[in-house]
Amino acid sequence: MTPATPAHAEALANKQVIELWPSVPPGTEASKATPTITERSKTLFQADRALTGIIAPSLTAIVPEHPNGTAMIVAPGGAYARVVLDKEGQEIVDWLRPLGITVFLMTYRLPAEGHADGKDVPLEDGQRAVRLIREHASEWNLDPQRIGFMGFSAAGHLGASLITGFDKKVYEPIDETDKVSARPDFAILGYPVVSMDADVTHLESRTNLIGKDPSPALIEEYSPDKHVTGDTPKTFIVLADDDPAVPPENSIRLFSALRKAGVAAEMHVFMEGGHGFGIVRAAGLPAGEYWPALCTAWMQRIGILK
Repeated sequence: MTPATPAHAEALANKQVIELWPSVPPGTEASKATPTITERSKTLFQADRALTGIIAPSLTAIVPEHPNGTAMIVAPGGAYARVVLDKEGQEIVDWLRPLGITVFLMTYRLPAEGHADGKDVPLEDGQRAVRLIREHASEWNLDPQRIGFMGFSAAGHLGASLITGFDKKVYEPIDETDKVSARPDFAILGYPVVSMDADVTHLESRTNLIGKDPSPALIEEYSPDKHVTGDTPKTFIVLADDDPAVPPENSIRLFSALRKAGVAAEMHVFMEGGHGFGIVRAAGLPAGEYWPALCTAWMQRIGILK
């Protein structure tokens, strides 16, 4: 893996890896996790890597040839047990980069890898990522009011938690970066885990996040659909009706809460696509062919793409 460097006041380089935290992240001091990349693909020319043991979460910047000022943090899923690097990483870059969007591929800490208050570390990293980009927007040629967060599956839960809890105090401020707003200006969520309610949740994600037998209070606190307000950013949601892993009810609950709060939102439910379809894996299906174009049009309508 490419060594990460702390953010600094210089122009952003393509493929630059930026540490989210200046030293060991809060609560990770005692973690014994070891960074490990596992190749899971059974197809010779199609990578499917999963990262675990994340103790130094980071952003990898992908700078387009003609940046338009929009930034997108992209967080791949993995049931809060791993971060899948390819299908919800490089595929998304291939779509967004030609649009002039500066992409920040994100790795984030996983709750069950020995961190103190593990259930909060994904949100801590999400808040920190937005703050860091906004703080450095000027020297990185970015608009501080056009910072988006895109999350898939369990990272969709991270995204939903971020747009509803961007001002939730989950760690003690450590530097000037933490004085900057952590509110994304918009969000894109793919087949997201949202609710922690037993009848609709993704059980592996819930167990990794809040344990095997969470209290009603924990279930309520970590179900983002329960915390939508009028300050929640505009949101685009995409999913498949035949998702065998994360029931569509998760997205429906979030969309309903957004509508009730008066937040501009758009949701597309495709008949086929299953779970984790990204873009390439749904090739030949409407889910893969149309959702990036629909999302691009949505970003244009809300003024994110100039």
